Amino acid sequence: MRYPACTKLLGQVDRIRVETQEAGMRIINKIGPLDNPADRDHCLQYMIAIPLMYGELTAEHYEDAVAVDPRIDVLRGKMEMVENAAFSKDYFDPAKRSIGNAIQVFFKDGGKTERVAVEYPLGHRRRRAEGIPLLLEKCEAAVAGHFGPKQAAAILAACDSQQALEEMPVNEFMDLWYL
Repeated sequence: MRYPACTKLLGQVDRIRVETQEAGMRIINKIGPLDNPADRDHCLQYMIAIPLMYGELTAEHYEDAVAVDPRIDVLRGKMEMVENAAFSKDYFDPAKRSIGNAIQVFFKDGGKTERVAVEYPLGHRRRRAEGIPLLLEKCEAAVAGHFGPKQAAAILAACDSQQALEEMPVNEFMDLWYL
């Protein structure tokens, strides 16, 4: 899903307040250099800066060609990371397993965005019905981007039915992936 980028407002950002749970503070709250795509993929600040700049976050945004943009670290440096106790409580609650986060952007002129909170992000088990179609689109795009049309169609057709896939001999399935 693509949103409008905020490039016209980037220079006006004073600070960005990010609320997350204890695990977010411990695992993906990263400061300092991000040396490779894996570092970037495990940095909440990076995962916020990129959509503010580009309107979306894709696998390509983790690569060096994008990561060298100095605006990323400028935005990362303006982020105030805080633990939200309620998010932490719900994260550890086995009945919820919420992955709550909230964000609010403050501008140099005193203006600010609304605080936006999401307790169950896309992909969470409570939002599977919303996430699966997007995951399928992502898979189809990846296969189509790597294989020719005929081969991509054969791979996707083989994966279309779980029962047919389970009945397919492994060597036939693997042959579909041979370039």
